[in-house]
Amino acid sequence: MSARPPYNGPHRKLVLAFDVGTTFSGISYVILDPGAVPEIRGVTRFPAQEDVGGDSKIPTIVYYDKQGQFQAAGAEALDPRFEDDETGGWTKAEWRVTSLVFKLHMRPKTKSAAHVTDDIPPLPQGKTAIDVFADFLRYLYECAQMYIEQTHANGVELWRSLQARTEFVLTHPNGWEGAQQSMMRKAAVTAGLIPDTENGRSRLSFVTEGEASLHFCIQSGSTSEAIKARNLAFLLSMHVLMTAFIVVQNGKGIIIVDAGGGTIDISTYKQTSRNSQSYEEIAPPECHFKGSIFVTNNARRFLENSLKTSRFFGDVPHITNCFDKTTKLRFRNAEENQYIKFGTLRDKDPALNIRSGQLKLLGSDVASFFEPSVQCIVKSIEDQIEASQTEISSVFLVGGFAASEWLFTQLKNTFSHRGLDISRPDSHVNKAVADGAISFHIDHFVSARVSKLAYGTRAMVSYDPTNLEHVARSGMSFRDLSGDLMIGGVFNVILPKDTKVTETQEFREAYYRIASDPSYLELVTSTIICYRGKTDMTKFSAQYFVDKDPNMYSTLCEVKADLSRIPKLPKISNYSRSKYYTVDYDIVLSLGLTEMKAHICWKENVSPFLPILVTTLTNLPRF
Repeated sequence: MSARPPYNGPHRKLVLAFDVGTTFSGISYVILDPGAVPEIRGVTRFPAQEDVGGDSKIPTIVYYDKQGQFQAAGAEALDPRFEDDETGGWTKAEWRVTSLVFKLHMRPKTKSAAHVTDDIPPLPQGKTAIDVFADFLRYLYECAQMYIEQTHANGVELWRSLQARTEFVLTHPNGWEGAQQSMMRKAAVTAGLIPDTENGRSRLSFVTEGEASLHFCIQSGSTSEAIKARNLAFLLSMHVLMTAFIVVQNGKGIIIVDAGGGTIDISTYKQTSRNSQSYEEIAPPECHFKGSIFVTNNARRFLENSLKTSRFFGDVPHITNCFDKTTKLRFRNAEENQYIKFGTLRDKDPALNIRSGQLKLLGSDVASFFEPSVQCIVKSIEDQIEASQTEISSVFLVGGFAASEWLFTQLKNTFSHRGLDISRPDSHVNKAVADGAISFHIDHFVSARVSKLAYGTRAMVSYDPTNLEHVARSGMSFRDLSGDLMIGGVFNVILPKDTKVTETQEFREAYYRIASDPSYLELVTSTIICYRGKTDMTKFSAQYFVDKDPNMYSTLCEVKADLSRIPKLPKISNYSRSKYYTVDYDIVLSLGLTEMKAHICWKENVSPFLPILVTTLTNLPRF
């Protein structure tokens, strides 16, 4: 693979990527100098953990006082004084609690995420998810500023010169959509990262954690042609997952499983040709709420049930935390007993298998805590293989949950006999997503993605007496102002599910509006919706009645257009001889680098020689 080309932009600028993770967060950045080859760097020094050399992550924790004022975050929030309830009434908003709450409260309201509600603790009193996220983004921004000012020559002046030209990339799970991106954008504005203007909003982009992980693998593997000559074990230890090498060698697809604390994100790609660094998504990405924190939640419920009549019941939160920090990480054998060290030598109850401050658990019980997450990943991999028309050769397991020996072993045992290679880094590389987000911004390795839903709008269509679906709803038919027999309640597909979409591709459908008064046609509003159900909506221009599966449709946005300058000539109905007016327009869906866009397009000042196409648009979620 060729090296990254020099930056060809006209001005020097800074790009910051924030990966706000379930338990830890990371920052990466690049200073883009015209004519210079971009070099991705990580922030490796944070307040209160300066003694930890080269640590690219901080705990995602925020502390507030009783008045709701931000007091500390990151490693600074681990100061023991904050644990003392008598020294100021602090409220801890740990990512394991609050930031997970932020993610889960922002989640798309789908059936697959319904179970999450029972596992969500409340946000700090008086705080919204946007408030907490904004406070943490502000803290990350200040950490990045301090690091750059202290690390680079003339750092203070460098930061000052780049501050107004700083662009931001925020990562999020595969399942996040426009509503979640909108909340993250509001948080970025609240945090002061960008102004709430069109130009300011253009400085912020989003990338899924799955795609960021792919970019990290590619850019790590492309740093030197000499890497290909090294052995596989060394490559894995460097977290160079052999992505480029394997795909170039066999032309097969790869699955990236980003197993994090809150979500499991699954993405599948293939390289478009041996001689390019262009990749395309070959199956709809998936996102499941089965990350490592749900293993801990399963353990908590087990402990609550086991200790509910004992004097240790009040210690369940502490015992659960000990399990999360130690036992869960060490677990690798369901045939061996497991232990949670939580107390002192005086803590014992043989009937409960508690001796010398240790609780003994059966290995099979601990395995049951993992089982929902393991089975979710297994099924997702199988679904990705089935959905892809390209043979899959490898699965790369990344993210914090990937460090679990039990999870890795279970996946390897499940798929190895099928000829599927399961790989992961030997060591936990905590900056993969943040580095990959920067690579996404400057490299754009992914040239095409797959729509995971069907997108379109509600419409009325001509009544068809030969269509059984129409006949079944004949009571809904009516004559419009032109006299045509119509029927409504139809979902008209503009962009079908499972469609490969390039960044410049447009999907267009023609529509018209009809009214008795031309003034009613000056402003046109169309609602863009998507379908999340099981009906196979993979055909262009297909039409489906919404009442067959009404709970599976979600509103994405409204797009408006001012059509007042279009001439609207009167027409006469053949049915009632009354006067009516019409206006024609197209709805267009397109995909940029970060978000889908919805356009309304129409023609103005049309002549035989020069039709003028005018558009208005609004942002939609990326797939």
